[in-house]
Amino acid sequence: MTQSGNPDYQVGDILRVSCAPALARVTEISSSYVSIEWPWGEPDPGSRYGWNGRFALPVEPDGREWSLFRTEQDPRTLKPYDTCLVGIPETLVRVIDAGHYDPPMDTGRLPRPHTLLIVLPVDRPSAHGSSEDEGDTIELDSAAPIAMERVPQD
Repeated sequence: MTQSGNPDYQVGDILRVSCAPALARVTEISSSYVSIEWPWGEPDPGSRYGWNGRFALPVEPDGREWSLFRTEQDPRTLKPYDTCLVGIPETLVRVIDAGHYDPPMDTGRLPRPHTLLIVLPVDRPSAHGSSEDEGDTIELDSAAPIAMERVPQD
């Protein structure tokens, strides 16, 4: 099931999440992040924020800061102006928080999300009792073609 026609996801749900990779260009590298031109969505002209079309991903994909989205190449080997593929390899996650917004949230890019899920990998122990600071955010009905399905729990 893709994310359109969203069921009502709840804290504790286990989801299988993936996103087919898309081509992106590296714009900047730091010791902690690789910034890429985000291949999905566009700046929101009505936003109070000025999104520059970039997205930062952790250089250490399994480090303390974690992201669903990954570059297929090792991010530690990328340099500015390189091209890479970015997507979500199939991952099982646990919903640790959910937020619903009416009107949809102003993030600086389109489409504006109406529901955000904070998730952690099911096999990742939480250092702070499932703190949302440790998780990553899934914007339901985002421009990225994220596929999600609820996994039945025993």
